[in-house]
Amino acid sequence: MTATTTTPPKGATDTVDEVPRLARLFPLGLQHVLAMYAGAVAVPLIVGGALGYSPEDLAFLISADLFVAGIASIIQSVGFWRFGVRLPLMQGVTFAAVGPMITIGTTYDITAVFGATIACGLFMILVAPFFSALLRFFPPIVTGTVILIIGVTLMDVAAGWITAQGESAAPTDLALAAGTLLFVVLAERFAPPALARVSVLLALAIGTLVALPMGKVDWSGVGDAGWFAFVTPFHFGAPTFPLAAVLSMLVVGLVIMTETTGDMIAVGEIVDKPVTKKRLADGLRADGLSTVLGGAFNTFPYTAFAQNVGLVSLTNVRSRYVATMAGAILVVLGLVPKVGAVVEGVPSAVLGGAGVALFGMVAASGIRSLTKVRFTNKNILVVAISLGVALLPTVKPEIYAEFPQWFQLIFDSGISSGAICAILLNLLLNGDQLRESRQDEQELAPHDALRGPSPAVVTYDEATHLDMQDDARADEDGRRRPAQP
Repeated sequence: MTATTTTPPKGATDTVDEVPRLARLFPLGLQHVLAMYAGAVAVPLIVGGALGYSPEDLAFLISADLFVAGIASIIQSVGFWRFGVRLPLMQGVTFAAVGPMITIGTTYDITAVFGATIACGLFMILVAPFFSALLRFFPPIVTGTVILIIGVTLMDVAAGWITAQGESAAPTDLALAAGTLLFVVLAERFAPPALARVSVLLALAIGTLVALPMGKVDWSGVGDAGWFAFVTPFHFGAPTFPLAAVLSMLVVGLVIMTETTGDMIAVGEIVDKPVTKKRLADGLRADGLSTVLGGAFNTFPYTAFAQNVGLVSLTNVRSRYVATMAGAILVVLGLVPKVGAVVEGVPSAVLGGAGVALFGMVAASGIRSLTKVRFTNKNILVVAISLGVALLPTVKPEIYAEFPQWFQLIFDSGISSGAICAILLNLLLNGDQLRESRQDEQELAPHDALRGPSPAVVTYDEATHLDMQDDARADEDGRRRPAQP
């Protein structure tokens, strides 16, 4: 497949490269920031909290996350050389890495998390040109199952926030969590669309204000935090690279690339700019570069944020420079430590209530992907066993305590163990479909368990060329075929 520039169909308007005037560009960019903010800051809060970091360190992790998320979004939307899909995509830390990172951090320390993140990013850069050939191993039956597992296993984190790591939740904490969750539901039902899109962020703000007179908000660090500070690389020390930690994150890297591929193809269809094989590789390289930067600047692996893809569809604003402006806003927020200190002070019970909604949305996204699957007995087994294996370390954390450390590092995370299980089971149970598709040279239907490269990566020029070839073959066949009486 040639790496040609896509040509829009006749009559289509290409607005992806338009630069809106600043008076319109800034609010559109801010809207993207608000849509992703709650999800963007959740991962550093989860990982830093699980590793027992101080409020100051948590605030730093949040600032680093916002800073690199902004740079990553700029790289993806503007692009340079062979990096960046050059579409309106926002980047943020992936939830897929949460479980493995907590396991790595508790087994070693956070420098091993950053080292494994850097290795993961380099791996993504190297395999980006070849990944389209691997897409057949990540059909909806696999990706939907993995996304479902991510959402379900993260519910343990939301419960931990509500109970404040205790055995049971205090009535006031449970009330705060329930109230926050109720606000999300009411905002989705009754608020205007512009506010409904940021319902989780609004719920966090309202829940914090309600908790303020109850003495549950700790903003003592806000006064000490500066108004401006650079995010220093390797703040927690030089990265380390334990082999088991790196292998665990490489599995996450494959999941990230699959997730980003789906988002890139989706946004390409929305803005009438089909994603070519070259552009797909450029976007995946940008993901890898952002992940390397994440490890260097004390944060985590990055991926495209699906909620922002939905926002592009909803607003019909196609300019990639809106994502660039949003990235610039995130960079500025990352350079203001007070922002991280304010977010860190949000009560854990409020975070727990919002987390139930946020992680539930992740799980629901997985279920939505699974609706594309034809649920034969084989496919039911793929989902059922993968989900069951993923939940084992969640419901019984010490289940693999007698196994070697490298095994624990990979399988103590329900996300990585579930992903490995889904991939292997799909190959075992549905591998014959892959062989048949190669023999028959036929494209598989979307509900089949194995698929070839998405048709969305074919350019208009290539499609026209293929149509002309088909017409030529048909004419030649017609000349060879004897006339019927």
